[in-house]
Amino acid sequence: MRNVSIAQLDLTPRTVVAIGTDYPHGYLLKRHSHRRGQLLYGATGVMQVSTEEGNWVVPPQRAVWIPAQVPHEVLMLGVSTRSLYIEPQAVAELGPNCHVISISPLMRQLLIDAVEMPLEYEETGRDGTLISLLLHELARAAHLPLHIPLPQDPRLLALCLGFLQQPDVHQSPVQWAEHSHLSLRTFSRHFRQQTGLSFLQWRQRACVVQALARLASGESVTRIALDLGYENPAAFSSMFRRVLGHAPSTYLEEAK
Repeated sequence: MRNVSIAQLDLTPRTVVAIGTDYPHGYLLKRHSHRRGQLLYGATGVMQVSTEEGNWVVPPQRAVWIPAQVPHEVLMLGVSTRSLYIEPQAVAELGPNCHVISISPLMRQLLIDAVEMPLEYEETGRDGTLISLLLHELARAAHLPLHIPLPQDPRLLALCLGFLQQPDVHQSPVQWAEHSHLSLRTFSRHFRQQTGLSFLQWRQRACVVQALARLASGESVTRIALDLGYENPAAFSSMFRRVLGHAPSTYLEEAK
């Protein structure tokens, strides 16, 4: 089904329901939550998802898992979505946290077909089998490192949010430690405790994820590399490949 209200979905007596929605470029889904878990797949465009735990960038042909009752906000940049709303007990393997996942060609086709089914599909027939296969594929999907974790400490949070507004590969842990009035050792330990990453890992992840959103919007590798502070595109491409396994010029093509 397409463009169905969330209220109608919750009243549907099925473990999994699927809908498709097209959004204008720049549309913001304000902070909200769902009783069901949501698999949000972008067939086109880029999604930027934010929760209290951090930010995720979802490139075309990937999806984000949003657990039940997790407040989230989504910026849609030219996105046509296919969503599954799933009763929490049906997908315990996906865990209590958001994450971006890869979408196999099989899962992509299953999502497309699921959206064409009636909300109250026949559970013992072909449609029910399709949904069962979707859940199996979802449970085995690979997680992608497209999450920028955010600390709870107000001092560190302010620094991280400022960095995301203007990423700069030359910012150092020494600068952040001085700004936080902490020794470098104390800052480094505290930052890892708060984010699960070292400062250098976090900086690298943040640069890659922010760059990915710009790449998906059509910006050039050279422009992005220079904006991030790299002296040349080759250095940026090398860092990007270390994090995501592909050069920035080919990453978005891999799932097609």
